[in-house]
Amino acid sequence: MLTVLSVFPQYLLPKQAITELAGKFAKANAGRLTTFTIRRFIKHYAVDMNEAVNSDIHSYRTFNDFFTRALLTERRPLAHADYICPVDGVISQLGVIRSNQIIQAKGRDYSTTALLGGDNELAEEFYDGNFATLYLSPKDYHRVHMPCNGRLTRMVYIPGSLFSVNPGTVRGVPGLFARNERVVCVFESTAGPLVLVLVGATIVGSISTVWHGVVNSRRSGRVREWHYDSQALIFEKGDEMGRFLLGSTVVMLFPKNRMLFNQQWVPGRAVRFGETMGMKIEGND
Repeated sequence: MLTVLSVFPQYLLPKQAITELAGKFAKANAGRLTTFTIRRFIKHYAVDMNEAVNSDIHSYRTFNDFFTRALLTERRPLAHADYICPVDGVISQLGVIRSNQIIQAKGRDYSTTALLGGDNELAEEFYDGNFATLYLSPKDYHRVHMPCNGRLTRMVYIPGSLFSVNPGTVRGVPGLFARNERVVCVFESTAGPLVLVLVGATIVGSISTVWHGVVNSRRSGRVREWHYDSQALIFEKGDEMGRFLLGSTVVMLFPKNRMLFNQQWVPGRAVRFGETMGMKIEGND
């Protein structure tokens, strides 16, 4: 009950207006104000700039440039594994999809169909499969990478709300990841279909992909879909596929009996891009 009451103000806040305002500032070249904001952000969140390709905070023209900064390759080596972690963040939940139900938090589930915008045919591909939900806090590296090799087949933008995706809100708002604005990216891999859902949130001014750019630049309130079957959009494990502004969440879906998670992966564990996420189940190449 206390959790529900704590998130109640979010229902009343003008979340889209706040997000649009934050987005305008984040992409503005505000000179000393931008540098001041970056410096305060680094201090507040203890950001390690020694990991960045560019550690000079004065050289970032906008807050967006700083926030989506690249990391030194040697700071995130890729594990020799079938599946690697695609982001820096924290495991919110992971495990088996029970029929079509995904665990959001203790006592709260939501359906793969709802997450995928009502696409029953796509949702059936992951019936009794596996999922992992990874939360990226504001302090984290905010580029998203491929967990395995894959070919992009389509992308769907699904409009929605802009609730925060912090742990307290995840516990308090029913069906949060199926309510918020999100981008569904569908890939084919040697182990079958793979879905990465990039979930937006309050103050997340943009979700972008490397093949499209900013997907939600116009919040028209309608579903938009792109098909790439005729294009050879092939990505290797570890390739960047998208990025966020500020904290958000990635939900991954895998078919039944195709992969096993790293036994060390449990809810609440901090993870880093490139570490071992899981392995293929033999016989499903």
